[in-house]
Amino acid sequence: MSAFAHIKTNPPFATIADLWDKRTEERSDKTYLHFQDRGDSYGSMRAAIARAAGMLKGLGAEKGDHVALLIPNSPEFLYLWFGAMTGGFTAVTINTLLKAEELEFIINDCDARILVTTPQFHKALEPVWSKLTAIQHVVLTTPDADFPQTRDLTTELAAAAEFTASDLAGGDKASMIYTSGTTGHPKGVLLTHANILYNSYVTHQMIDLEPADTALCIMPLFHVNAQIASMMSTLWAGATVVLEDGFKPRSFIDTLKKYRCTTFSGVPTIYNFLNELKEAEGQDLSFLKACICGAAPMPVEVFNRFEEKFKGKIIEGYGLSEGTCVSSLNPLRGERKIGSIGLSIAGQEMAVANANIEGANDFLADGEVGELVVRGPNVMQGYYKRDEANKTTIVDGWLHTGDLGYRDAEGYFYISGRKKEMIIQGGENIYPKEIEEVLYKHESISECAIVGIPDKKYGEVVGAFIIAKDGAALTAADVRNYLREKIANYKMPKVIEFVASFPKTATGKIQKNKIADAYKQRTTGA
Repeated sequence: MSAFAHIKTNPPFATIADLWDKRTEERSDKTYLHFQDRGDSYGSMRAAIARAAGMLKGLGAEKGDHVALLIPNSPEFLYLWFGAMTGGFTAVTINTLLKAEELEFIINDCDARILVTTPQFHKALEPVWSKLTAIQHVVLTTPDADFPQTRDLTTELAAAAEFTASDLAGGDKASMIYTSGTTGHPKGVLLTHANILYNSYVTHQMIDLEPADTALCIMPLFHVNAQIASMMSTLWAGATVVLEDGFKPRSFIDTLKKYRCTTFSGVPTIYNFLNELKEAEGQDLSFLKACICGAAPMPVEVFNRFEEKFKGKIIEGYGLSEGTCVSSLNPLRGERKIGSIGLSIAGQEMAVANANIEGANDFLADGEVGELVVRGPNVMQGYYKRDEANKTTIVDGWLHTGDLGYRDAEGYFYISGRKKEMIIQGGENIYPKEIEEVLYKHESISECAIVGIPDKKYGEVVGAFIIAKDGAALTAADVRNYLREKIANYKMPKVIEFVASFPKTATGKIQKNKIADAYKQRTTGA
């Protein structure tokens, strides 16, 4: 019997507004959100959400309109995010680390007429302010006299009538999240109420989230991980969430203990950082029900060290914005396969397709490496205004993820790397994660990234970029000697460089394309 056979896959509510109404009816006075010294009950949250929806309606938003949110982690983000969706509008959540030209592209591309932001983004927006031609209203979470032609959120909310759209349906658009744009411009991923409700409904069951639980959210709210795995899953469970404005390594353990958090979600770099944190020595986190890891493959060595050090249980999974969030997960109860991304979630299909055939579904046998594809109620409606990309990304309902991997005979999936990151050296396919797993076992290596380097003779060669642990005396020769007995000769890095840091996305994923671009710039000037 499947480890997820007990999971229910048909959410009992059609819209996010319906779910909020039910939870508020059941536990109006219970705390839904802790943020700094603030606490919001289910009842006070629902009222603020309804006023936010009313404010947007008062500014002229109509059903289906896009509302751009450029807001850091805060209750205000949630008022507007939930408010837009329950009001029948589409919440467009924007990465808060973007620069002026990147912000200009997304705000214009999404066709939003309302922008809600904070004074901290004045400097980033100022160079492109005059180019945001579609924006008719700008609302600030706190007043700023230097920000031209803006409204104050507190004032607007106080004056707004509570509103919830009466004609919402599961198939209506709810949110739009822009991909990180590792190749070309980012694309807007359109998700419906049904997408979000199904994925979070299944997720909260798989991690056994219950009303008595408290989840810690350290991921950015503009990202699908925080939205689904933290905020929506907590809402389904009728539980409580502790929201931080970011990952704070030195207060992380104290926060977990203060609120007796039973779960949190992070990326491998966060787990790796905690492994190296001297202040965390001797801490016991065995009270955690599940430490969720996704967004990037977890090196086995990092996995083992964390569990040995903290006694916490890591549940590794896999997902992407185009699949709403979670597509596979190791069972909380049942066999965990360390190094795998687990089993396909209940109600969704997952398979491996031939990565060399674009726009078609040519499925491979167990053990063969190909492109991971998923089909189910979590698959996005498509990329906004990207008809050509949609034709090759969703084929007969199957979402082509761009991630390479394979399935074993028991149905567990494994990641080999990104389709575009696979290194083809002299006709040989080389998967970066395989080499990275070996490097992470070296006692003097903190982080590493395997990247394809252009080469006239072989087309590409393997480049290894390494962050050594503090105080470690490690050379390129040491690395080659270490690898020589552990990987085939053709996989041996031709380029080995030591660096102080890696460029990363807001969720902690290493941006390998930027590493390759920087190397090319240094070595060729191109």
